[in-house]
Amino acid sequence: MIVPHKQVQLERHIAELLQCRRCPRMQSTPVSGGTIVSDVMVVGQAPGPREPVLQRPFAHTAGKTLFCWLEEFCGMNEATVRSTIYFAAVCRCFPGKNSSGSDRVPSPDEIRNCSSWMDEEIRILKPRLVIPVGRLAITQFVECANLEKVIGCKFRVHRAGHVFDLIPLPHPSGVSPWHKISPGKELLKRALTLIARHPAIRELRTN
Repeated sequence: MIVPHKQVQLERHIAELLQCRRCPRMQSTPVSGGTIVSDVMVVGQAPGPREPVLQRPFAHTAGKTLFCWLEEFCGMNEATVRSTIYFAAVCRCFPGKNSSGSDRVPSPDEIRNCSSWMDEEIRILKPRLVIPVGRLAITQFVECANLEKVIGCKFRVHRAGHVFDLIPLPHPSGVSPWHKISPGKELLKRALTLIARHPAIRELRTN
């Protein structure tokens, strides 16, 4: 049996993903970063209200901060990152707002519903490096009772039949000051340095 090329597998996968309507409380259809075959995956929490309109992940304020971090430490601008790194998320649709007016955190059943999409992406891409962004994304791979225990560290993780490196980042939200003050500021720099030095990132820069 001939196994389809990763690009073909990923195109089929994303076509199916974009048709997903498993979660009735979600306020948008799925958002995808495109069929980027890569050894590196970035995993966010869920789209905000702007991402479904612009049809790309990390399309607003938090995204600007994330891409600034990656450009400063990895020397890769937003266009390069988007064209060479695969973007996934814990949930692919905008969850809507909660009663306080902030973005609603996806519920456990919504996270379970969406987890199979990420598992399949890991099986197809077999990434060497996964970068979860924010506590919800981090906890899909490792325990994260405290950001100080995981940011600035590299983990070896097994998921979906594949073993890969995991380097977590805090959420680049303007709401949270964690990454702007000690010890978060220093731990963020350590994490970004680990990412910049990872062989999978170094190869992206040289290709």
